[in-house]
Formats: sequence, structure tokens, C-alpha cells
Amino acid sequence: MVGPDHTTAKGAGRVLVMSTIAFTLMFAVWLMFGILGVPIQQEFGLSDVELSWISAVAVLNGSMWRLPAGILADRIGGRTVTLILLFATAIPAFLVSFANSYLWLLVLAFLVGFAGNLFSAGVAWNSAWFGKERQGLALGVFGAGNVGASVTKLIGPGLIAATAGSTFILGIQGGWRLIPVLYAVLLVIVGVATWIIVPRVDRAPGASKPLAETLQPLKQVRVWRFSLYYVAVFGTYVALSAWLPKYYVNNFHVDLATAGLLTATFIFPASLLRPLGGWLSDRIGARSVMYVTFAVMLLTSGILMMPNGHLVIAHADGTTTEHLPFHLELPWFVALVFFLGCAMGIGKAAVYKHIPEYFPDHVGSVGGLVGMFGGLGGFFLPPLFAYTKAASGFPTSTFFVIFILVALCAAWMHVTIHRMMTRATPSTASLIEPELEAVS
Repeated sequence: MVGPDHTTAKGAGRVLVMSTIAFTLMFAVWLMFGILGVPIQQEFGLSDVELSWISAVAVLNGSMWRLPAGILADRIGGRTVTLILLFATAIPAFLVSFANSYLWLLVLAFLVGFAGNLFSAGVAWNSAWFGKERQGLALGVFGAGNVGASVTKLIGPGLIAATAGSTFILGIQGGWRLIPVLYAVLLVIVGVATWIIVPRVDRAPGASKPLAETLQPLKQVRVWRFSLYYVAVFGTYVALSAWLPKYYVNNFHVDLATAGLLTATFIFPASLLRPLGGWLSDRIGARSVMYVTFAVMLLTSGILMMPNGHLVIAHADGTTTEHLPFHLELPWFVALVFFLGCAMGIGKAAVYKHIPEYFPDHVGSVGGLVGMFGGLGGFFLPPLFAYTKAASGFPTSTFFVIFILVALCAAWMHVTIHRMMTRATPSTASLIEPELEAVS
């Protein structure tokens, strides 16, 4: 049994390394249809709506089981859950290469989506092995596996073009069909390596707890507040990772390859700065980091949501004048999106630093619920982006949605902290007043 104030155990480094490698690969598999969708659409003659559902069902299935995955990792150990997910995901990933209908693609994309659920299992796994003083950094390093979202975007187009029309062993075809086969092989390799490298005797802090006790913290409003925070910093990350390529093509008239590279300037900081967010949370506190995160996100999204154009004032004499022209050029847009990604990367780690601090005995269940809602945000936000654009006519309404979401989170957090400080005022005053009397 692992206590709530356990120390970092021998073998924790191996757990962190292998869980991070596995998560990076699984994240790449989870979101691979973002790039594969282009040649898939051409081959099967799919509409944009039909194509969007292929990625959507993968994102949905990679979110909805995060709570059970986290609970299982607490009860039977993260090692077992990770191995099951790696080997189980390899099967539908391999079969994607042989899909010959739209329905078959939807079914396999849904099954491949199980890859996304590794996140909550990995959070519970690392939390069980690392002591409180190192949990923030460890969870930040593990969470940096989000960078897997950019793997297919960077290597996919070139590999697809180089192998198109080729046939390999076992009748495997080149082009887009080769990518899922390669991922399936890598999933098996990483699974075997994980089985060999990480400690055989795992830590399972929730092994002896009744399920009702495991789910008890989910009744607290604090858990749902953390979930909304994670929608803002992770759900928007998933949504923008899929949305930005088309945004660049439609609004800045760049080609798809360039749009993919520009999107990577958002994905990399939003993923690789997660360890920094964990380290800062360990040093100055997760709450302080969240204040900075929300401030930067509000500033950047507030500028990005402003539509290009100018104000027209109609005067009493019938004349009109134009004022305050605004136009955001591509370099400025890329820079602002980069800083938005930086804030998300740091903020994702800060949200999860809260969980082992407030719920040291229930990291799996609480982390699973928070991760589930974050992933579901990545499922629901793209349609919301589309609807607001259709209603307003402004493509920048995408960032208006993000601004409102972040503003709600920041307001809820600040009001909660203010109430906590107000309740603590009597005891604080009793400590301060004697000092003031002595000075006077």
C-alpha cells in the first residue's frame, strides 16, 4: 500500500521514461487521422463532414474512458494498464491499413481512439512512484508526450508521398496505408520494452479501496473546477491542433505543408513546456502558475479574436469616416499563437499538480475525470468554432470562444481563492494584530 505522503521510489526514473515514450507514441496514433485524412478523403471521395467524423470518433473514444483507466491504474497498477492499452491499440491501428469502406474506417478510428486514454493511467502511475516534492516535474515530463500530436504532421506527408503506389510484405500498401502499420509495429515494440524495463512489482495505491471510496472525491466541486481548467488548457490544445492547419490555409492562403509547419510552432511549446510548468508548480505553487497562464491566454486570445477591418462612424450630416484600422499579419498571428501555446503547455502541468496535492489517495479517479473532460473539450470545441464562425462571419471568432472559456475559468478560480482567504481572515488577523500592537 502506498501512503499519501510516500517518497520517490527506486525505479521511478524507469517508470517516467517508458511511460513518457509510450504516451508520446499513443498520442501520435490517437491524432494520426488529422494528416491521414487528406489522402483518405481523396481515395474514398468523402465530404468534409464525413471526414471530420473520422477524427472526431477517435478523439471521443480517447476521452470517455480516462476515468476508468485512471481508477484501474490506481487499483491494479499503471504498468498493467499501460501494457494492455499499448498491445490492444496495435490491433486496430494495423487493421486501418486494410480498411476498404467509410464505415470500416469509422469503426477502426473509434477503436484506435483508445490510445488517448493512456494519459490518465500514466498520471496515476507516475504519481504513485514519485514523492510530492518531484510530482509536478514528473507529471510535466510525462505530459510533454503531447508533442506526439506533431509527429504525423512532420513525417507523414513525406513518407506518404515517397511510398505511394508501393506494395510491401504481407500485401501492405504504401502511401497513407503504411503509416498505421508502422505505428502498430512501434506500439508492440514499446509494449515489449515497457514490460522488460519497468519494475515488475508495481505500486497500486488504490488496490484495497472499495470503488465507492475511490469515487468519493468526484462529489467535490473542486474536482469539476479543475476539469474546466483542463478544458481551457488541454481541450483547446487538441482542438487548435486540428483546426489551425485549415485556418492558416483559408485565412492566410498558405499551402498545406506550410500550414502544418506553422501549426507545429503551436504544438511544440504547448507540449514541451509542460515540464517547465511542473517545475514552476513545484517551486512557486500551481495556483500562481495558473494565474499567469490564464493572464497570458486572455491577452493573446483577446488580440487574436479581433476581426480584421475598421470602425465606420456615420455622422449626422450623412457622411461616414473610418477609424482604428486593424489587420493582423501572418508573422504576428504566428507569434501570438506561439505564446498562447506556451501558456497552455505550462498550464496543463499546473492543473495536474493540484490533483496529488488535494487528492493524494485518489489521483487515478480525479485525474481520470479531469483528463476525460479535457479530451471531451477537444471533441466539442471544433464544432463550436465552426458554428460561431457561421453565425458571426468572422473566422477570428475561434479565439473569441477560447477567450470566453478562459475568462470563465479565471473568474471561477479567483472567486474561489477570494472566498478561501476571506474564511481564513479571522485566524490570520489573530496572528497579525499582536505584532501591530507591539509595534505601536
